[in-house]
Amino acid sequence: MAEVTLPSGVLAFAERGPEWAAYVERLPRLFREVTEEWGLDVDGDPTHGYVSLVVPVRRDGEPAVLKLSAPDVESRHEGLALQRLAGDGAVRLLSADPHRSAMLLERLHRTDLDSLPVIEACEVVAGLYPRMHVPALPQLLSVTAYLDRWTPQLRALPRDAPIPRRLVEQALSLVGDLFGDAGEAADVAGDPAPVMIHGDLHYQNVLAGDREPWLVIDPKPMAGDRHYEPAPMLWNRWDEAVASGNLRFALRRRFHTLVDVAGLDEELARDWVVVRMVYNMLWELEDHPDHPDQDWLTTCVAICKAVQD
Repeated sequence: MAEVTLPSGVLAFAERGPEWAAYVERLPRLFREVTEEWGLDVDGDPTHGYVSLVVPVRRDGEPAVLKLSAPDVESRHEGLALQRLAGDGAVRLLSADPHRSAMLLERLHRTDLDSLPVIEACEVVAGLYPRMHVPALPQLLSVTAYLDRWTPQLRALPRDAPIPRRLVEQALSLVGDLFGDAGEAADVAGDPAPVMIHGDLHYQNVLAGDREPWLVIDPKPMAGDRHYEPAPMLWNRWDEAVASGNLRFALRRRFHTLVDVAGLDEELARDWVVVRMVYNMLWELEDHPDHPDQDWLTTCVAICKAVQD
């Protein structure tokens, strides 16, 4: 019977609260059950993501990866999205048990896009966008469904909150423009219907593969406007942008690379960056009302300014 020693990072999930502690407690048993049912043999040391345990395995001698995730809203349709993509630009799904948030995935290399110069990495991601943006599946929540939960809080934000008021007002105005009366992204760039968007596509979520040079992992699929995607490419690898000596230029160079290579509408992409960064700041204040991360708030403001000024 297969056993797993949980990495310290997975054990630390329990510090997030009682539900997380219960999840960590049942992980070893879940691992034993799934490996036995699927005929898996452990083939390496376990690793983890923010919400998941990841274990190299073999099935019938073939390498694969077992991913056991904590049930959460953002990741609940990850398997569905990977099934829809069928390996086109993304990691291939081999087996799935949605009720137990278990997936058997094609094994990729651990090398991600952090290994490439940042602009080259942006070109890779921009080239992958169109392959991710297939017609939206009916099971997916829309971007509006997520943001609508927080819009009342954004409207009610005190004027002395540590977010520039002009950005709050701009984001509220943009949300109305982007969503339109139908509650979906306006068809400004010729997108007749919402597409499936990854939601968290950045450098660490693209791994080297054997059948293709680079493949996408870890979708947080939603239905919405493809212009929603670029923002994580700006806030990740942040230290490199700062170290460049010209933060605004470094960020704008990334942004314009993504827009130009992917053929995005620049104005729409810019608007979505602003909206996402303002909501990121709001969520930081909601999650840590007494001690928000000032560095993160500063990062969000800097990105808003860089893509606009």
